[in-house]
Amino acid sequence: MSRERISLGKSGEDIAVDYLQNCGYRLLTRNYRRKSGEIDIICLDGDTYVFIEVKTRKTRRYGHPLEAVTIPKQRQISFTALDYLTRRGLLESPVRFDVIAIINDAAEVQLTHIKDAFEAS
Repeated sequence: MSRERISLGKSGEDIAVDYLQNCGYRLLTRNYRRKSGEIDIICLDGDTYVFIEVKTRKTRRYGHPLEAVTIPKQRQISFTALDYLTRRGLLESPVRFDVIAIINDAAEVQLTHIKDAFEAS
């Protein structure tokens, strides 16, 4: 992955974290990595553990960022979330999977937050 794409992704995650904290979410971790994959952001929304995938693009030229959260990606996030919950003894906790899409062009930032975007698979 190019440095430019890494930088764009990190800036999108920074924007998402600021947004979430302003909405009252409590940040638990960023970039949780396991063999099963990675989760960009893990937060608490009240007593609900929220696993958040952030997709950032400069333009819609290649489609909306939401379109990049495919079924295989959802499965990968679900498996990784299960690992997180298992390791912490949280399997009985309420859980939600959200997606944040960011279009970050030179003129403005557009953020779309889809709560409960998909079910665990």
